[in-house]
Amino acid sequence: MDADVSESAGPPDDPAAGGDRPPSGSGSGATPVTGAGHRRHWLRWTALGASFVVLVAAGVGAWLYRKLDGNIRTDTSTAAELKVYERERPASVVHDAENILLIGSDSRAGDNRKYGRDDGGSQRSDTTILLHLAADRKSVTAMSLPRDLMVDIPVCHGADGAATKKQFAQFNWAFELGGTACTIRTVEKMTGIRIDHHMVVDFNGFKDMVDAVDGVEVCLKKPVDDADAHLKLPAGRQKLDGEQALGYVRARKSIGNGSDTERMDRQQQFLGALVNKVQSDGVLLNPTRLYPVLDAATKALTTDPGLDSLKDLYELVRGMRNVPTDKVQFLTVPRQPYAANANRDELVQPDADRLFKRLRKDDPVAVVPADEFKRDDEKNNGKNNAATDTPDASGPSPTPTYSGNNAAADLCKQ
Repeated sequence: MDADVSESAGPPDDPAAGGDRPPSGSGSGATPVTGAGHRRHWLRWTALGASFVVLVAAGVGAWLYRKLDGNIRTDTSTAAELKVYERERPASVVHDAENILLIGSDSRAGDNRKYGRDDGGSQRSDTTILLHLAADRKSVTAMSLPRDLMVDIPVCHGADGAATKKQFAQFNWAFELGGTACTIRTVEKMTGIRIDHHMVVDFNGFKDMVDAVDGVEVCLKKPVDDADAHLKLPAGRQKLDGEQALGYVRARKSIGNGSDTERMDRQQQFLGALVNKVQSDGVLLNPTRLYPVLDAATKALTTDPGLDSLKDLYELVRGMRNVPTDKVQFLTVPRQPYAANANRDELVQPDADRLFKRLRKDDPVAVVPADEFKRDDEKNNGKNNAATDTPDASGPSPTPTYSGNNAAADLCKQ
C-alpha cells in the first residue's frame, strides 16, 4: 500500500473503543481516505502558495518602503546650527502642539533653471508658511510670511561658515544669507514661536505632487496669458496640471493687481484646494493612488532629522487625517506697506503680536474670505482682530478673525 495513503488514513480502529471504521484496505473505506489525502495535499499547496504571495508582497512592500524612505533628504546642518543658538530660542509652550516651517525654495540651479536665471545656485525663500497643528489635532492653521516683509535678521552663518551681520532687511534674505537655520531663527525672533520641524520643497517636487493627484481645480476671474510663468488659461473653473499650477502660484504681474499679497492669497487657496482634493478623492485610502503622491512628496522634501523617515511623516499625517477641511485654515500675518518703501511690507501691530501669541498658546483663530473680512472690519470699526488675551466679566474673549480661507471653500462660489 502507498505509504502516503496509509499515513493519511490515520491509526487503525481500536476494537476496545468500539470503532467501526472499515479496514484501510477495504473498498468501502478507500475513497474517503484518498479524498482526505487530496484535501491535505491541496491545503499544503495552498498554504505554500499563500506563503509565497505574502513573502512577495512583503518583499515588494519593503522595497517600496525603502524607496520612499530613501527619497527624503535629511538636513543635519540646520539642526547643528540651531543647537549653537539653543539658549536664544523660545521654549515650547503647549505640549503636543507642533509648529512646522514650510519653505518653498526659489533656487534656479539644476532642474529648476527653466524658471529663471541660474545665479550660481544661490537661493531665497519664495514662499514661507508657518504650519500650526493644534494639540488636539482638531485644527490646522497655516500662516504665510511675506518674502518682502521687513524683519530683524540675527547673526547667521553662511554655507562657507562665515558669520553674517545682524541686520534689518526683507525676510527672504535670511534664507540666502544663512539658509534654513537663519530663516527659522528669524521667524522665532519675530513671533516667539518655537519651530519644532521644517520642510523645504522645490519647484519640481511641487509640480509632481499636483500631477500625482491628477490635477487641482481653481477658478479664474479673467483669462491669464503670462509667458514668464509659462501660463495661458481661459477664465472660469480650470483643472491645473503640475506645470500650470506652478505658474499659477508663482505669477505676480499677470493675475490680479500684481502684488505679492494676491500671490500669497492664491498660494493659500491652491494649497486648500490640494488638501481638499486629497481628502475628498479618497487618495489616502487607496494604495494605488497614494503611492504616486507619496513618491512625489518624498522626492520634493528636505527635512530635519525628526521628520526624515516615512514613519515620521506617516505619524504626522495620521495625526492630521481627521481634521475637517473647514478647520484647515490659511491666513497671512497682518501687514501693510512699509513706511519707508511701499514695495516692502511691515507688520501691523498689535494685531500681529496677538496672532503670534494665540498660535504660541494654541488658542483658536478664525478666518473669513477677504471681502467678508473687509465688510465685517468696517462694521466693527477695525476691531476684527481686537480680541483680548484674558476673559472679561461677561465671559471668554471672542476668537479673533483674520482674512483668509479654509480648505473646504469652493473658490468659484466666492
